[in-house]
Amino acid sequence: MLIIGIAGGTGSGKTTVVHQIMNELPGAEVGIISQDSYYKATDNLNFDERALINFDHPRSIDFNLLTEHLKELKAGNSINQPVYSFVKHNRTDDYVLTHPRKVMIVEGILILANQELRDIFDIKIFVHTDSDERLIRRLKRDIADRGRDMEEVLNRYQTTLKPMHEQFIEPSKAFADIIIPYDTYNTVAIDMVRTVINQKIAY
Repeated sequence: MLIIGIAGGTGSGKTTVVHQIMNELPGAEVGIISQDSYYKATDNLNFDERALINFDHPRSIDFNLLTEHLKELKAGNSINQPVYSFVKHNRTDDYVLTHPRKVMIVEGILILANQELRDIFDIKIFVHTDSDERLIRRLKRDIADRGRDMEEVLNRYQTTLKPMHEQFIEPSKAFADIIIPYDTYNTVAIDMVRTVINQKIAY
């Protein structure tokens, strides 16, 4: 099994890069796991308390469970991937049954900030995007998909997103094997990664 980690700041285009890499690859051979599914359960907090959680700090992620699940997949076992609700700021009771594939792609803002997780990745990728562009994308996504208003998103950006990016996410770029400057389609970098994946699938 080839495990690929794709990191980058919020709104950097990680998901787009994942889809570009998977384009024309055999779907049955490639699986995706999102770091967002592994935010810690917060059943002990009420909604207002959960809303104050700094979701851009490494301590908000259940890295132990994510690491355990990747090891299980690598051993050939299926896992129950958690489902997280950004509207409720908590895990749901649902799970996604995830089967091992020849290639597993893990994407998330903080996945290269954790050493044990980094050690599992065969290829580490960081998607780099201008901070203004990332803010615009974050605004659009959080307002449209996560029920936030503009004031809330801007406040979170200034108080947590930007400081956490500078403290944890940007420095993790140093651990990447490949840094992709995000553009509409970065042909050379995407094709290079896809070639490596195809070679793995061929075995």
